[in-house]
Amino acid sequence: MNLLEKIKMQKKEVDKPPQAPVYWIEISDSISHRYQFEPDGYLRYTQFRALQHLTSAALSVLSTQSLLFAAGLRPTPAQATVVSWVLKDGMQHVGKLICSNLGARMDSEPKRWRILADVLYDLGTGLEVLSPLCPHLFLEMAGLGNFAKGMAVVAARATRLPIYSSFAKEGNLSDLFAKGEAISTLFNVVGIGAGIQLASTVCSTMQGKLIAGPLLSIIHVYSVIEEMRAAPINTLNPQRTAMIVADFLKTGKVSSPADLRYREDLLFPGRLIEDAGNVKVGRALHKVVKPSKLCELKQMFPEEKFLLSHTSKWVDMVLMHNATGEDALRGWLVAAYAAEMEKSFYEPSASVLEAAYKKMNDDFFPFLSKLQAKGWHTDRFLDGTGFRFAL
Repeated sequence: MNLLEKIKMQKKEVDKPPQAPVYWIEISDSISHRYQFEPDGYLRYTQFRALQHLTSAALSVLSTQSLLFAAGLRPTPAQATVVSWVLKDGMQHVGKLICSNLGARMDSEPKRWRILADVLYDLGTGLEVLSPLCPHLFLEMAGLGNFAKGMAVVAARATRLPIYSSFAKEGNLSDLFAKGEAISTLFNVVGIGAGIQLASTVCSTMQGKLIAGPLLSIIHVYSVIEEMRAAPINTLNPQRTAMIVADFLKTGKVSSPADLRYREDLLFPGRLIEDAGNVKVGRALHKVVKPSKLCELKQMFPEEKFLLSHTSKWVDMVLMHNATGEDALRGWLVAAYAAEMEKSFYEPSASVLEAAYKKMNDDFFPFLSKLQAKGWHTDRFLDGTGFRFAL
């Protein structure tokens, strides 16, 4: 390569536009936070949310047409669309009453309840689609179908805010919410159009509905599962806390919400994680501790807002009524460190717990700083309907 070619290559390199940084540092209240773009997160969530709403709206048109057929009417697809809104809005009140006692569970596991909401919606829609096969049970099937759909609507709306919050950066939650609802509305309209087209052609017969209905339902549920897997929820609940502690003990590193989102068990979040000490949270105090041992357990860690009680299969952790996420993390680390030490001593003992507690105190504040720098909210611990105690 001659000198002239080298000069040309160097000039091309100089002329290249500077690349955008993949991460940046923001400082507020003397605390620095590291942020980075995650193109596969919110974009992936939005793509599957659009597909979910399209298939859901199409299913709604088909189910309403079937209901009216079962009632002895022969509506046009456009008439089915109008009645669909009336039926859906009427059942929301019943769903609110049923779901009103489940709000704490939805806060703790918003992804799981969001998936459950769509499964309920599709079950209700399925009952409506099948109603012409048994017109003598029209009221029962229509009632159960709309009851399930009413619960689904409330559960979906209740879990929307924590999911949007996981994508929010520096106070842009309202902007995210507005854009998300705009996308939902757009693809609902597209889905209604697709449903009208299907109802006029392929799904004008029951055989067509029995083919198209399950296919749309499978796409619908798959879409919402992929949505939830893409959402990096940054609040502490039992499953995410156990995963954070397990990763910290194995690697010495703190996982971010984005690191854990594809590893969460969305169907069975209550499973025990051995590497995190097999901790179970939320059992009633009277089931965990005998009255004669309560004072002994409390004196073991008198300044803490948790109690630890060993069983043959797991470790029960009971939190005080005002315990935060930091208190739950402290208790979880003690249990996990004790479980590691017990592999050498073969059985739990007071000396093992004391050693585990000392190790937790040595490691906790650096661990907490890393946790907060990764974007985790440690000011609260969402344990659903778990029991807490007060002394």
